[in-house]
Amino acid sequence: MVNKDKVIQVIGSISDVIIENSERLNDLDRAIGDADHGINMKRGFEKVKVTLDSTDFTDITHAFKTVGMTLLTTVGGASGPLYATAFLKFADQCKDVSEIDAQVYENMLGAAIEGIKKRGKSDAGCKTMLDVWIPYYDTLKKEQEGGADLNDALATSLQAAKEGFEYSKTIIATKGRASYLGERSLGHGDPGAASTVLILQSFTDMLQEG
Repeated sequence: MVNKDKVIQVIGSISDVIIENSERLNDLDRAIGDADHGINMKRGFEKVKVTLDSTDFTDITHAFKTVGMTLLTTVGGASGPLYATAFLKFADQCKDVSEIDAQVYENMLGAAIEGIKKRGKSDAGCKTMLDVWIPYYDTLKKEQEGGADLNDALATSLQAAKEGFEYSKTIIATKGRASYLGERSLGHGDPGAASTVLILQSFTDMLQEG
């Protein structure tokens, strides 16, 4: 079980890891985009950190909603609205929830994925962040339905997410700026998929520790 204080802590951890990896994210985006994914994400999560320090959150939903709205207004490019959508969907699934358990977490992921699909008009196999979100979620659901221990299920899911990023190197982009490159996008990992791995790593740690 993960309470509000732990959620706020993991949001801080996500912010730190995104900021620390901003140059790597820029490098990935340099190959197939505008070389600004790291800059945009860093700006957004620096603002999230400021907000964490200045806000007295009433519950988990308030925390996730605040993150979502902060990212929406500070992260440029396509990633801002997509990540904002994910956190706002998290907030929706945590209404009247004082703690996040395995089922709530699964619901959060499913809602986020549907929101990202709709907002980005995309799906798995398009060389986007969904190539990480979807295998992580599908694996977690399958593992839990099979009776796996939660910690083991989360570890297996995170591995699937990392494999999803590697998979993004092997396919041609069909969405976003990278789609203009056609076959030249092959061999390069999607920067949004990379930042998603970082975020899901933090959430995985949260649930395993919780």
